[in-house]
Amino acid sequence: MASEPLSAPPSGAYKIVAVPEVHRSVVDRYVRPGSYVGSSEVESLWVPFGDNAAIRHLAFDVRQNVYANILWIKSPGVIGTHKHRGMVWAIGLEGTFRYLEYDWLCHPGEFITEFPGHAHTLVTDEPGGMKAFFWMQGANEFFDDQGNFVETLDVWWFINHYETYCRENGLPINEQLYL
Repeated sequence: MASEPLSAPPSGAYKIVAVPEVHRSVVDRYVRPGSYVGSSEVESLWVPFGDNAAIRHLAFDVRQNVYANILWIKSPGVIGTHKHRGMVWAIGLEGTFRYLEYDWLCHPGEFITEFPGHAHTLVTDEPGGMKAFFWMQGANEFFDDQGNFVETLDVWWFINHYETYCRENGLPINEQLYL
């Protein structure tokens, strides 16, 4: 007897379902509940990133050197040449952006991946700038106009960026950002 292809997982129970778990006590002891960061700047504020950009930090995972944020370039501008040492996933939110080294333009709702190893230079030509969500793993190495190494940005750098800004401005640190 042939079974019907599944078009979506079963749904319809508008209730909390008790799912069996062989190791319930272990799971309950070690697994954190999911986190939630709302859209309010009280929960995650815009932290300046140079003169024409800001970052809204959303998650820091020190165990895996993973961090998530929204990058906002406020008007036509550039984020310096950098090379990733881990994977990057991004979704355009507002405006458009591109990399000088590639031939595509990312619009709102479009998805990109960046693989470790190649250097690239993020730019926007939009009068109103751009915003994009980034999920990054590993370090970003930044370089000057001559290709000289300047600085490494990793999860520790991004935590310091966020916490320093909060302390300097008398703002609370949101523990929900730490995975």
